[in-house]
Formats: sequence, structure tokens, C-alpha cells
Amino acid sequence: MALPEFHPFRSADARERFLASYDDRAARWPVPCEGRTIDTSLGRTFVRISGRAGAPPLVLLHGVSGSSLQWAPNVAKLAEAFEVFAVDGIHDCGRSVYTRPAKDGADYARWLDEVVTGLGLVSGFSLAGLSYGGWIASQYGLHYPHRLLGLVLVAPANTVLPITGAWMGRAVLSAVPLPWFTQSFMRWLCADTAARGEEGRRYVEQWAEDAFLAQRCFAWKPITQPTVLTDEELRALPRPTLLVVGENEKIYSAKEAIARVTRVAPHIETALVPGAGHDLTVAQADRFCEMLLSRLNKASTPAA
Repeated sequence: MALPEFHPFRSADARERFLASYDDRAARWPVPCEGRTIDTSLGRTFVRISGRAGAPPLVLLHGVSGSSLQWAPNVAKLAEAFEVFAVDGIHDCGRSVYTRPAKDGADYARWLDEVVTGLGLVSGFSLAGLSYGGWIASQYGLHYPHRLLGLVLVAPANTVLPITGAWMGRAVLSAVPLPWFTQSFMRWLCADTAARGEEGRRYVEQWAEDAFLAQRCFAWKPITQPTVLTDEELRALPRPTLLVVGENEKIYSAKEAIARVTRVAPHIETALVPGAGHDLTVAQADRFCEMLLSRLNKASTPAA
């Protein structure tokens, strides 16, 4: 069956409304950027490219119900050292357009490899993924470890521990088509950002507004549930791999996640970020960027 012209949106009007808001947000991207679209077996993938061409490449994967724009608080600092490729997930709420859903983690890994190959990243790159993007990044690390110079898993969904029932219950309620439920969920999930004064509260409200708009504009689409990696899979992740978790993480216990990884895969470096939860890339943006720059600069520097 042929896809409608406005796919993956509910209607042509919904497409126009969402993309107008998306482009307004994109106009505030803090550094110069170029957009590129890569054709893959799952559909057309949009990538936002910032930083100096030829610098060590860093690919960024965002969290669920979002887009590359989630990395706006971090890109200026990261682009000082890297050529940054922020991907609009093929499954999600940006300018990428899927033609078929991913069946499993291997499908996502294959899709991402098609994206980076289309971008010309043939000699190795660093990869960082947030939340659902962290799970996809872990799948890429399992299937294509030889392509990576460094892997960073930022509060990855499942992956290291199952998501808690409290998170699942609030996430389900946020699907109710009333903005209050989305706002309540985002304030809970991003409590550390919301506590950082008026600017933090505005950021969380904007995030909730964007999520609610996407919910109303995009048609329903299947999404592959992230999995918890086995001990063997964690041990198979490439070197170097870094797991970053905020101390107030809501999707699972940060301390238990770090304890499991340390126990079963000691080659994975771990970092617990104070004063942050699932919003650690915003609530502790400077600390997070310094952490990535420190770890990934080492991984990207050839040995003498």
C-alpha cells in the first residue's frame, strides 16, 4: 500500500504545523550547521552537521519522542573539538521519514551504519546516545564495534537495567491527549532542570510543548522496545565505552545500573553525575560536555 504524501504525519496540516515549529527551534541552533539527508533501507534520514569539517567525527543520537534538536544545549561546546553529526532518528519526531519500522536492535544498527557510511565516515568515529538513542548506540557497538573510536551511553533506556514501573506508568499517562499529562511527566522526569530557576522551568515547559505537539501531529507508528543487554553483551561492547548516569535518574536506579556494569563488564568506564537525572545533558550541560571531551579526545587521538 502506498504511503500518503504527508506520511509520517496525521495530515498535511499536521505536517505543516509540526515542521513550522521544528524549523523555529532549529533556527536557534547555537552554531552554524548544514543539513544532509541520507537514504537508507528504513527511509530518509536527516542529519544536522556542525563543527569544523575534518575534525574527529562525533555522531549523536537523541532520546525518544525527540529529534537532533535535543542536543542544542551541548553542541556549541562539542563542536569546538569535533565535527558533530546530530541525527534525527528514523523512528522519531524530526525530519527523518521512515518507510518501514525497525524490527529489532540489529535493524537499527544496520540503519545507523548506512547513515554513517552515507556521510562518508569510513575511518572510525565516536558515538554518543541518550536514552532510547543510548540503546541504539549499544546495539551499534555490538554489531559494528570495529567502526567506533569511542562509545558513550547516556542514561540508556533499558540496556543496563529494566525501566521502572513508575516511569512506565507516567509515560503511559502522558499519552493522554491533554497537555497537563505531558507537562506533569516532563516536570517529574526533568526535575533537576526545572529546579534551576526560571530558565530551567522554561526549558522543561518548551520540551513538554514540543512533545505534545509531536504527539498530536505524527501518526501512530510502531517502535521497537529497547532490551536489557545480557552480561555477555555488556562484556562485548567495544573499548572504550563510557556509561553516564545522573544521580537522580528516574528510569532506573543510577547506583544499581553502575554497580551491575562494574560487576559484569569492568572494562566499561562509568560516571555518576550529581545534580541531574534523565535530564543530565541539560541540568549539567557543562559538566557533561567536559566529560565527553575528556574521554573522546583521548579515544580520537592516534597513539604516538
